[in-house]
Amino acid sequence: MRHKLFSMLLVAFVAVLPASIRADEPAPPFLTHVRQLTFDGKRSGEGYFSADGSKMIFQSEREADNPFYQIYLMNLQTGDTQRVSPGYGKTTCSWVHPDGQHVLYASTDADPDAKAKQKAELDDRAAGKQKRYAWDYDEHYDIYTQELATGQRVNLTNTLGYDAEGSYSPNGKLIAFASNRKAYSAPMSDEDKKHFEMDPAYMMDIYIMNADGSDVKQLTNVPGYDGGPFFSADGKKICWRRFSPDGATAEIFTMNIDGSDQQQLTHMGAMSWAPYFHPSGKYLIFTTNKHGFANFELYMVDAAGKHEPVRVTDSDGFDGLPVFSPDGAKLAWTSNRTAAKQSQIFIADWNHAAALAALGGETSVAPQQVVTTPEPAAPTDADITPADLRTHITYLASDALEGRLTGTKGEQLATQYVADNFKSFGLAPAGDGGSYFEPFDFTAGIDLGDHNTLTLRDQTYKLNEDWRPLSFTKPGKIDPTQIVFVGYGIVAPADNGNDGYDSYVHQDVSGKWVMMLRYMPEKIDEKERHTLSRYASLRYKAMIARDKGAAGIIIVSGPNSKVKHQLVPLGDDASLAGTSVAAITVTDDMANKWLAAAGKNLKELQDKLDTGDAMIGFDLADLKLSGNMDIRSIKRTGRNVIARLAAGDTPTKSAVIIGAHVDHLGHGEESGSLAHAGEQGEIHHGADDNASGVAAMLEIAQWLKHMKDTGKLKLEHDVIFAAWSGEELGLIGSSHYVQAHDDKDHALRDHVAAYLNMDMVGRYVDKLIVQGTGSSTHWGALIEKANVPVGLNIATSADSYLPTDSTSFYAHGVPILCAFTGAHEDYHRPTDTADKINYEAAAKIARFMGLLTRSLAITADVPEYVAQKRPESGARGGSLRAYLGTIPDYSQGDIKGVKLSGVAKGGPAEKAGVRGGDIIVNLAGRKIENIYDYTYAIEALKIGQEETMIVERDGKTVELKITPQSRD
Repeated sequence: MRHKLFSMLLVAFVAVLPASIRADEPAPPFLTHVRQLTFDGKRSGEGYFSADGSKMIFQSEREADNPFYQIYLMNLQTGDTQRVSPGYGKTTCSWVHPDGQHVLYASTDADPDAKAKQKAELDDRAAGKQKRYAWDYDEHYDIYTQELATGQRVNLTNTLGYDAEGSYSPNGKLIAFASNRKAYSAPMSDEDKKHFEMDPAYMMDIYIMNADGSDVKQLTNVPGYDGGPFFSADGKKICWRRFSPDGATAEIFTMNIDGSDQQQLTHMGAMSWAPYFHPSGKYLIFTTNKHGFANFELYMVDAAGKHEPVRVTDSDGFDGLPVFSPDGAKLAWTSNRTAAKQSQIFIADWNHAAALAALGGETSVAPQQVVTTPEPAAPTDADITPADLRTHITYLASDALEGRLTGTKGEQLATQYVADNFKSFGLAPAGDGGSYFEPFDFTAGIDLGDHNTLTLRDQTYKLNEDWRPLSFTKPGKIDPTQIVFVGYGIVAPADNGNDGYDSYVHQDVSGKWVMMLRYMPEKIDEKERHTLSRYASLRYKAMIARDKGAAGIIIVSGPNSKVKHQLVPLGDDASLAGTSVAAITVTDDMANKWLAAAGKNLKELQDKLDTGDAMIGFDLADLKLSGNMDIRSIKRTGRNVIARLAAGDTPTKSAVIIGAHVDHLGHGEESGSLAHAGEQGEIHHGADDNASGVAAMLEIAQWLKHMKDTGKLKLEHDVIFAAWSGEELGLIGSSHYVQAHDDKDHALRDHVAAYLNMDMVGRYVDKLIVQGTGSSTHWGALIEKANVPVGLNIATSADSYLPTDSTSFYAHGVPILCAFTGAHEDYHRPTDTADKINYEAAAKIARFMGLLTRSLAITADVPEYVAQKRPESGARGGSLRAYLGTIPDYSQGDIKGVKLSGVAKGGPAEKAGVRGGDIIVNLAGRKIENIYDYTYAIEALKIGQEETMIVERDGKTVELKITPQSRD
């Protein structure tokens, strides 16, 4: 094994990591576009590029009959992967020869007991006797070279002892490797024997030999483990890591290839290992646990060791074994940030200039691919064309706009682009103060201040480990105050045959802390769950406690809730105002210790409460809790972009509005990201969602303006074009517009004849979904007429309450229509990129929506409004706790049931055998006809309790068993 620490501590990492690994890397300057490269096997790691960068060789445990690592070669251009090692025995530490025709690795397959050891390990695992994972420095390891075309192998070392960790020099003439062979071939002192028996790595040293295995020379000779040698790109230097004799620490070293000029580059007093040269030779990257035994991060240090090392990654768990691509533009490394917390290889773009600057060196470097802000394109054609759509979408979905998150520079660039185009078309500004922009302020989140404390007697608790304020807490100081436990903290009146529920019976909580469980009783029946759910939200519980005179609330999840995170996330409810009581969340362990003072146990209490029976609360002896709550709202400003195509010299009484949201998810930092493992933190480009809709709106605006200018369009209504921001955060921009143009008498209806929306119109496959047809009887004939010259395959949906900006208008009495081409596997992921847009079809959709707009604008008639009852959506006061991992296909039209566009990898649905394309018609005995039925059914599910899901698949009914997980 080239890197001892990786193997020795892997199991420990899994034990200490929190349930959620943050996969986002630091914002530029160092790493961008982080993604997972390997996915198969129990674990994979130690990936090394070929000299031309087209391949990667790595080790992985993925053979069914072999529990040990084998060596695999991946074609980075096609993704094809082949095993190159024999398939039996243990293998490790591979390399591709510069000629690309040979590979190097270490193997024990010549050990006569190799297969017996495999079987013994498999038998132990099957019997549940698997030992703690550790590297054993098997003395049968030898280094082999193998011709890829023929599979012919040559044993280059053929010496008793651990020979491994080999790498070729850049010219392929030399091999550097590590070995403890000296312990098997030369006398040792009694002290060395003692150390060696305890740790075979103690006798490891660095060696060098010719590529054919001849002329072996020892380069290091000190007590302790020297290992992991790599050549610099010019072939003049070798880097390696040296452990202290007791194995407690390791530091990074370099030397000349003859062993001279040995220099220590780091003095971190930690496990610093796995160094690798950048091809420039100016610095090295390495791994260290400076921040804790189980938290390995990547650092870099200049090649002379003159400057303090600089941190590169900032993710909990293991990030190690880094290697640069031959051109220095990419970094690959091994990490256990995967969903299963198993190690796999990740890859990212590397910013060499930023690295040099951070290390205090020069910043002028060889040209690399650098993403800059694209210049707005040359004037587009007056007609609606695929080329113009490509121009707009390519800009809006470019890396430089960083996902267009509302209130960020990326959103400002996007909105400026739209405004510039409106101006170039000759459209009049219709925003605030005679501009194209309509700014709005919003709360982007909540952050912790610097003065949060929580103390009980002499015990001060750790923020974000033991406790955390809730986002809606009352700020300020609370003097030592008594604690009272009130079960689930729910007060619900008798309703629809259900008995009332009151957690505060015979309990005076005035002026006290009220400790309560987070959700609602776990074992009550479905009817009771639906009744209590509307009273179970934290906001509602806080309101009840406040009204009863409580000084504060303490939320504890409880062991039966089976949550991923015991502390309530700070971001929950961030956009709402605070309350007049202190509000905190604490861990189960803290709550249990407090309850013990009253002779109680949290698990026993929750078990009793989960039956549905309320219980009388009780004081927690003489415990008095004090603290200070310091919460800060993060305020941002977003902006809509609005322009008007006027029918005449003065505004018409009412206008037709056509709009699309311009914002997206940024790097996925706000809620809504569906990034897969390894994609978190990357730019969510939003090409389809919703650069496609904005591009179509711009094309329609230019086309209609040109028609009017050339006398081909006589308008009866003004046409307003709008690019809304804040849609992804909750329809903030369109809601702001509606509120600004409405009053208590719903006067918006007098100003807006109809609203047309385009949200995701770039992925046309077999149909365009036109939603909202139930908002007016006017739509049927108009849709047919507009489609005659276009010829799209259209499906309609009557539902008018949609998860997009049209709902802001429909809720205020305006008829709406929405164009949508459907969800897909790239929805809300970084992979929603401009190259995947169907530009030909998008142009047809833009023309179709333009014809609809034209038809509405050239007639004095105004479509009548048809009101629809807003369907119950479930989770009325609480939240959907159960997670199934299904991705509904909102383009399904009027199909009975809920059609799925896909399922989340590794989620309950995938494990149950649910597939994309399935139509869910029944869940847990409840009939499913629409998304609202489905949401309501999910609300009643219990975490960890298996339920039946019935789906329609290829005309057949399939019954599946699914076990919900906790969403929190």
